[in-house]
Amino acid sequence: MFKVLWLQSGGCGGCSMSLLCADTADFAAMWRHAGIELLWHPSLSLESGAELLALLGDVLQGRRQVDALCIEGALLRGPHGTGRFHVLAGTDTPMVDWVRRLAAVATHVVAVGSCAAWGGITATGPNPTDACGLQFEGDRPGGLLGAGFVARGGLPVVNVAGCPTHPGWVTDTLMALASGGFDATALDALQRPRFYADQLVHHGCARNEFYEFKASAEKPSDLGCMMEHMGCKGTQAHADCNTRLWNGEGSCTRGGYACISCTEPGFQDPGHPFHLTPKLAGIPIGLPTDMPKAWFVALASLSKSATPRRVKQNATADHLVVTPAIRRTRLK
Repeated sequence: MFKVLWLQSGGCGGCSMSLLCADTADFAAMWRHAGIELLWHPSLSLESGAELLALLGDVLQGRRQVDALCIEGALLRGPHGTGRFHVLAGTDTPMVDWVRRLAAVATHVVAVGSCAAWGGITATGPNPTDACGLQFEGDRPGGLLGAGFVARGGLPVVNVAGCPTHPGWVTDTLMALASGGFDATALDALQRPRFYADQLVHHGCARNEFYEFKASAEKPSDLGCMMEHMGCKGTQAHADCNTRLWNGEGSCTRGGYACISCTEPGFQDPGHPFHLTPKLAGIPIGLPTDMPKAWFVALASLSKSATPRRVKQNATADHLVVTPAIRRTRLK
């Protein structure tokens, strides 16, 4: 069995909640069927207090094996580097010290969520707790374990980033590690699993026709593209949210919310309201990452001039005002 130890540091527990909302009836049984054993989880395990401390002692002494140390939540190094803003209950030892010691004996170390990966929401603003990720501080390598950290299995920290993570990202990562078919080439430059990070939220977005014609939403209930006015970063955010839907049905953009790029370092401090798109001379600053700005401006102008009446009117409505025209089916 591939043994997983899950600890929670500075965070809201949202990634655990996301896992509990997985679209399988019994994710724990699915894990067992895949050969994954959950040694301990702060919300799902019956053991607590002395029983947990005994387990951690056995792990550190080599009597119990940990194949994946999963950390949820940012690591709190304050005040003044002591880590005493977060002391593990029942001990006098800061959580950051427990994580360092356990990471040294685990086969793999997995950051579950953007807080554990980069610091995330916990590190926002002035960051009074000196929160950081396991191996990154924002987009800078380092974090708690240091840029050079490599776990016993030969991999750096695997950053399953997201706020929260999709339950499928977590499960698929653990299954891949358990199968032994996951190596450094399976991680992108920010150490995220490429099976979801090599895609963009824009891919599969139900609003893509509006994006193509630059027919934009103007208020939250509108059907149009949310990039131009409402802060959507789906063309920049690395994730498969619109092709791997939550519970097979939902995503932020399908629910009428702009993508805030929660899988990326620093998403929590965009420098502007999440629901607004910053612009320069009327042009959105956050354009698609792999498209020259001049090309985008030219394409946008051409697209807007060719926008069908149906698309233009539907973009600023909360329901279909004009339906697609019916034509003869034998198209030439």
